[in-house]
Amino acid sequence: MITIRAVWQKKSDTVRLPPFLVPYWQRLQASPIGYRLAKGAFWSLAGAVISRGLGLLASILVARMLGKVGFGELGIIQSTVGMFGVFAGFGLGVTATKHVAEFRAKDPKKAGRIIALSGIVAIVTGAVMSVALFVFAPWLAEHTLAAPQLDGLIRIGSLLLFLSALNGAQTGALAGFEAFRAIAQVNLLAGVAAFPLMVGGVWLWGTTGAVWALVVSMAINWLLNHLALRREAARYAIPFTLVEFTREWPVLLRFALPTFLTSSLVLPAMWACNTMLVNQPRGYAEMGILSAAQQWRFPIIFISGLLTQVGFPVVSERHALGSDGDVRKLLAAMVKMNCAVALPVMLILVCFSKQIMGWYGAEFKEGSACLIFIVGATCLQAIQSPAITVMQATGYAWHNFLLNLIWCSALLLGSYFGAIYGAKGLAAAQLVAFIIYTPFLFITSRRLSRRACKN
Repeated sequence: MITIRAVWQKKSDTVRLPPFLVPYWQRLQASPIGYRLAKGAFWSLAGAVISRGLGLLASILVARMLGKVGFGELGIIQSTVGMFGVFAGFGLGVTATKHVAEFRAKDPKKAGRIIALSGIVAIVTGAVMSVALFVFAPWLAEHTLAAPQLDGLIRIGSLLLFLSALNGAQTGALAGFEAFRAIAQVNLLAGVAAFPLMVGGVWLWGTTGAVWALVVSMAINWLLNHLALRREAARYAIPFTLVEFTREWPVLLRFALPTFLTSSLVLPAMWACNTMLVNQPRGYAEMGILSAAQQWRFPIIFISGLLTQVGFPVVSERHALGSDGDVRKLLAAMVKMNCAVALPVMLILVCFSKQIMGWYGAEFKEGSACLIFIVGATCLQAIQSPAITVMQATGYAWHNFLLNLIWCSALLLGSYFGAIYGAKGLAAAQLVAFIIYTPFLFITSRRLSRRACKN
């Protein structure tokens, strides 16, 4: 083993590597952009693996305790909160990431105003949508979800919705600072706290306990994010104040609006598909199978999500500096890495699909086909995600909106015909939607790349 030293934070870290890896490490250190990506990826990976791993384990235990129907009810509540969360979030997380990354060094006051704007708007939109969910919970439960008994749980979920909106803006700002070590620490602590809360809540109070556990976990996450964001702002000498934040209103129209409209297509479309499923015979049992299968999106998507989080602020900064050549190199590197990770993991999950679903209980074993379709769709999503990241970071948010419109239309149409086949029908609709979406994304990416070369 050879010991080398690297400066990742403001202190030196000792890294022990086998000799054959040393040339690659030295090459990475020689590339400022590559080194930034590697540093961010390392911390994001460390936090995600532990927190998501605990979440996956908790989901297996919760599913075994609640059964298919109870787990399906929990899944549709989370889906409903997520659908309303799109409107509560208003695209503020991505907006904060892009603009904090661009202005944290060259205009700290502007970066501070954008952080303040994101936080204030998140409070307002989060509160409005939470109240709306609380008020309309009985109607949604009876007329949309075909489960009047869920109205109380949906009302509890309105608290989760409000906290999620605040967290989205905070995490986006932290990503703009490239504070991935802080994000990893927050995810780790929140994940460790969430595991006993979720399992204990279900053990004592069933589905009600699970929803309250989600609320308390999100509150812990919010507090940790708030403290981390204050530290990062102080480190960059960015004022953590509300002074003149209204000067940045145009940011909402120029970037947050198309980002919000894009999000307002995807999650509501997913929620609509889920409501089609739960309104079928044995709908909540099938929803339980679908919820269990979707837990296994994480082993495939976590690398692409990691690269999205790490790469977005870097791409935003390089594009703002006019270094589009660096942007194209980053895109190619992210696509190759996603392919190298997603394809092998997909094959493993497909081969062991029956055993994996069996972990949730004997009644989940019939969902192996659902899991296969889900991981196939997720693999395509992972491979495509770098192109979407670059499109957003370079300001082509409206193009991303149109592409998502195509995907959502295909998903809704496929789910309309597939819901009668249960969970596997909806999972197959997701796969077909990504297959249809792929050529449109490829053509759009090529055209935008050529336009950048001409400019």
